[in-house]
Amino acid sequence: MNALAARILAVLPQTQCTRCGYPDCAAYAQAVATGTAGINQCPPGGAQGIAWLASITGQAVQALNPAHGAETPRSVAFIDEDWCIGCTLCLAACPTDAIFGSNKLMHTVIEAYCTGCELCLPVCPVDCIKLENTTKTATGWASWSRQQADLSQRRYEFNSYRRSQEKGQSVKRLEEEVPRTIAASNHPSVHTNVAMQEQKSAVIEAALARARVKRNAAAGAVSAQAPEPVRPG
Repeated sequence: MNALAARILAVLPQTQCTRCGYPDCAAYAQAVATGTAGINQCPPGGAQGIAWLASITGQAVQALNPAHGAETPRSVAFIDEDWCIGCTLCLAACPTDAIFGSNKLMHTVIEAYCTGCELCLPVCPVDCIKLENTTKTATGWASWSRQQADLSQRRYEFNSYRRSQEKGQSVKRLEEEVPRTIAASNHPSVHTNVAMQEQKSAVIEAALARARVKRNAAAGAVSAQAPEPVRPG
């Protein structure tokens, strides 16, 4: 990430809500820095956020693009525990690990870690997740402190690192299993169709190659550490 993108990232609210059209705040910051995204695509940042981005990029202040949503009060998700079935889908969707629970057990939201991104809502199969307005009429940066943004960024970065590590471990287990599977397929019984076994071996080898590519890409993403942004006072 270049210096301009880092400065832009430093003034984004770090809700990781994807409303800007990008997978996370860092991707949006990079897009703004390269001129492929407008400075008015972040509803959680609101008018104040747009003003900061205008100052950093030298662009004119614009109104928030309604295609990306509206500047609203900050909300926090909460789970109706009477209806929660413990499916864990919301755990996987949460970018800051703000939901606590496990398979077939009741989940709960840790309010201090929730950014109000709403990414947990569409994945819940029983609609047991609701939003609660926690800032009344305050919107944008008036409803969200820089300390909260910093915390959310740290939790998101750790969440991303943890998931990449888990993915790498899954690939490693696959690699350990494949040689044994291929070895077994190379010694078919008299009842085995040899052509079919050769086809299975080719499929396994192709799957292993794809897994290696994914692991290398994940490792590259983790190792590319961004410089520490200088946050405006």
